[in-house]
Amino acid sequence: MLSFSPIPARADARRSHSAAHTSAQVSHIPLDCSSELPLDSARHLMQIGELAKRTTLTVDAIRFYEKRKLLPEPARTVGRFRVYAADDIERLSFIRQMHGLGFSLREIRELTDLRTHKVEACESVRDLLKRKLADVRGRVRQLEKLESELLSDLKKCDQELRHRRRHAACACPVLEEVQTK
Repeated sequence: MLSFSPIPARADARRSHSAAHTSAQVSHIPLDCSSELPLDSARHLMQIGELAKRTTLTVDAIRFYEKRKLLPEPARTVGRFRVYAADDIERLSFIRQMHGLGFSLREIRELTDLRTHKVEACESVRDLLKRKLADVRGRVRQLEKLESELLSDLKKCDQELRHRRRHAACACPVLEEVQTK
């Protein structure tokens, strides 16, 4: 159980409306200890706004990750404010990194679950990476096909525009081709 010195109601109200929250101030806010934190974590607690600043995420993005169960349910103060620990910064950084690599939320959840198993998880991570690589290669092939089609259409437009220098203008060949498909 964590014990915190209670803050008088007026000071607590001023602090909750202040934009200058620090993790030191937050550590003095009484916690609802129904979701306990390790004692050393209590010294480094922060509210969602501070977590957002430290991770360069929006408050809405953090809540979104919570709803999708990518971030554990945070502890709450008696006033029902969410409080987060340093581990949450690291976890959100991992989520952003995996999202940047193109992993879906389902895959990121799987990876975050696997992180707790470190050594035993390697084979599962490899399988997930193989699936993701196959997916990326498939998308690359689709993009190469699209690129080829766009280049072909661009050549048709260029030919028509060159033709117009010496002859009467015709309809755009790309648009004509789309209508007949």
